[in-house]
Amino acid sequence: MPPSSRAMRGTENREFENRVRHATTTAKPKTPVGSPVARHANGPDPHDLRAALEDAVATPTPSPSRKRQRIVYQDRFIPNREGVDLQASFSLLPSTPTKPPKRTPQGELHFQKNEQANNTFTHLLRSELFHNEIPQADLPSFNIRNSAASARIDPVGNRTPPITATNTNAPSTPSKNLFTYMSPKTGTTKSRHGPNMDTRSEIYSLSPVRYDSQKMLLSPRKQPRAVSKVPYKVLDAPELADDFYLNLVDWGSTNILGVGLGSCVYMWNSNSGKVTKLCDLGTEDSVTSVSWIQRGSHVSIGTNKGYVQIWDARECRRLRTMTGHTARVGALAWNDHILTSGSRDRAIYHRDVRAPDQYIAKLTGHKQEVCGLKWNCEDGQLASGGNDNKLFVWDRLTQQPLYKFSEHTAAVKAIAWSPHQHGTLASGGGTADRKIRFWNTLTGQPINEIDTGSQVCNLAWSKNSNEIVSTHGFSENQIVVWKYPSMSQVATLTGHTYRVLYLAMSPDGQVIVTGAGDETLRFWNCFAKSKNEGRISTAFDPLSQIR
Repeated sequence: MPPSSRAMRGTENREFENRVRHATTTAKPKTPVGSPVARHANGPDPHDLRAALEDAVATPTPSPSRKRQRIVYQDRFIPNREGVDLQASFSLLPSTPTKPPKRTPQGELHFQKNEQANNTFTHLLRSELFHNEIPQADLPSFNIRNSAASARIDPVGNRTPPITATNTNAPSTPSKNLFTYMSPKTGTTKSRHGPNMDTRSEIYSLSPVRYDSQKMLLSPRKQPRAVSKVPYKVLDAPELADDFYLNLVDWGSTNILGVGLGSCVYMWNSNSGKVTKLCDLGTEDSVTSVSWIQRGSHVSIGTNKGYVQIWDARECRRLRTMTGHTARVGALAWNDHILTSGSRDRAIYHRDVRAPDQYIAKLTGHKQEVCGLKWNCEDGQLASGGNDNKLFVWDRLTQQPLYKFSEHTAAVKAIAWSPHQHGTLASGGGTADRKIRFWNTLTGQPINEIDTGSQVCNLAWSKNSNEIVSTHGFSENQIVVWKYPSMSQVATLTGHTYRVLYLAMSPDGQVIVTGAGDETLRFWNCFAKSKNEGRISTAFDPLSQIR
């Protein structure tokens, strides 16, 4: 028996004995021994015993336990929002951005549909609750000609003035929504001679939602573009170097893919599927970069010893060898007849392939190896990235950089010029940076940035749509297609087991090829056909004009 039970039982017994003892003291007076009642005098009266027992059972003593009894409410709590100002509560909400959920590569299309449905429901619910009293949070839109202060995206539509040097010491508020200014709500249109005659008014509506909400729900939805997650072709590429600072894959305008493997350069004809060996540098040298001219069959090759060779791919004949660099040439870029080379010796040379000179200009500025070079042929600007985490923009053949960007925190190899907006440059950082940044080279101001979560190895703009593709290394080894300027993911492609260090695009802009240290080349159908392709082919077809 537990100690608490024994203590309670002992307490009850003592109470019972006290009551019995009290009953015996208040009994009748003593009688003589010989009396018939003498036998009852030897013990307590049975009536008193019965009364004391019933009294003890009817009034039990409290338990010595210290536990409080749990109070259970039997009714629900119904809050009263009658005195709550919903508009003020919304204005005081914190404007901290929520982290987007991580999506799986297999359900990319399903994720896009769910995201579109969630956005539609959010706008519908906001419209039904607040009508036009609360500003709508539109998608961010970027302007390539904006300033540094206006380049930052405001989630409420840039309704607050930008932060300047005069108000940096002002006390901060918990939210930007607190200062959303708007005009007073307009009333319903009424006729001059009678009540409201607008057929779109809510008093005549048979639908539970507003007219604006009905219009939004009935508007046609743009279907997300489906991208195949499986490469349609995989080629073996033995001895494809797993080196972040090299550029060994390029696709020419003649639809021939050039690949540097070890000390050799091979060409793969996309039309016939034929593979041709272009050159072999021997055992004492190796290929470090490959780049095709914009139009024609000439290809330039950078070597580990610092030489730059120009070959005629149609004749498989070397045209000339140019010197100047003292270390490997990891980056090459063409601008018509100007060939630009970047090396580990930190120098950049402009070479006129028509002139007998080895180079016509030397650019210095990078403190470490130059690993990225891209020409913007329309604006005449050159972008260079280096292992010193710097991105320089040079104007034509000038020897001083026009802009110096030092926001990246890792090597800048991935560089791409937009073919859709003048002066828009995209750059990607290495493992320590993991960001894609966009710049306006007409004003020298940043536009936007996005953290990809992994090393950015290459960037390439789509020729047919306003999209950009990026390849990544540590730690995802994926290929991502982004929609610009919203930077929403269109597709995520996986398959490589090593860093996706090389990227090239077909002349028609529909196919990309990626190479990695797993010694494979994978071909992906990422982009659709150009909308003007059919019109151009019809315009130059003489038979199409005959009726």
